[in-house]
Amino acid sequence: MSTFPVIASTLSQTELGKFISEKYQLKEHFDCKLFRTGVNHTYFMLGTRTKYVVRVYCYNWRTKVEIQQELELLNLLKNNDLSVSFPIPDKKGDLIQEINAPEGLRYVVLFTFAEGEKIRFMTNETCFAIGSIMAKIHNIAASKKIERVNYNSDVLMNKAYDQLNLFFSNDLSEMKYIKQITSKISKNFEESNLSENQKGIVHLDIWYDNLSVNKENEITIFDFDNCGNGLLILDVGYFCKQLFFIESDKNEYEMKVENFLNGYRTERVLSEKEMKLIPAAGASIFIFYLGVQAQRFDWSNIFLTENYLKMFVGRIKTWIDYYDAKEITCSQTLS
Repeated sequence: MSTFPVIASTLSQTELGKFISEKYQLKEHFDCKLFRTGVNHTYFMLGTRTKYVVRVYCYNWRTKVEIQQELELLNLLKNNDLSVSFPIPDKKGDLIQEINAPEGLRYVVLFTFAEGEKIRFMTNETCFAIGSIMAKIHNIAASKKIERVNYNSDVLMNKAYDQLNLFFSNDLSEMKYIKQITSKISKNFEESNLSENQKGIVHLDIWYDNLSVNKENEITIFDFDNCGNGLLILDVGYFCKQLFFIESDKNEYEMKVENFLNGYRTERVLSEKEMKLIPAAGASIFIFYLGVQAQRFDWSNIFLTENYLKMFVGRIKTWIDYYDAKEITCSQTLS
């Protein structure tokens, strides 16, 4: 009897552990444990002295060239003494493995483990340190391009809307709102006319879940799966927006975001034009990730519903409204 075709599979952690140990000739004994399934699947290789991270890319999610470009970027950052989780070569010097899963060819990469903790409620000092390392990454990434997606208005918002539109009606007020602010944000991006040095390679997902913090507030950044080309302010705006929803007390938010921006400014200039784009940048990436969820997640999942859309779009609106109100207040104060 032939094997019935599948859409997606979860690889055996036991067999994956054996595969990795053999390919990389790991000296000590490691236990392979599934950590998380999602857009990609993440496993930990746990030894007595060493830990590694195994990413198993989902079928048809990234091409081999796209993965190679991601790994080249990580090695570039590592070679410039920046603290990132970087790929480990196997015994032949290869960075990418191939596994014939039931659904088709899947790629596998072994990464260093980012030591430290994930901290949701960050201190002012931690926010400052995150801003500093982000700016250091941007200094290296500025004016460069890789063979990956170009994060323009069409990719960030129009295509995301099209993905959502497969499941949600145009008539929903949330869908109308996405259309409305997409037009406004696209215009803001076009009119900003930023220089080539203010564009480059972006991470696009720097927030507390993709960084580790040690006791000395040293930051290690990981998960560059969504890296691509775009305005560098996208990374800044996205971190600010995540911080905005972590901190319900907006006075706390303002202190922490100012520390984050000050940390960034110690390493890199933030122009007035870029600062004005922070609300648009943060909103555009949240729309983008709604599109990713529509594209990649299993829609039998109970949280991917109309109510979820309302909640997520409500967050975007709250963010935009907050900065619109700030702009009005500042204008009134100056007049």
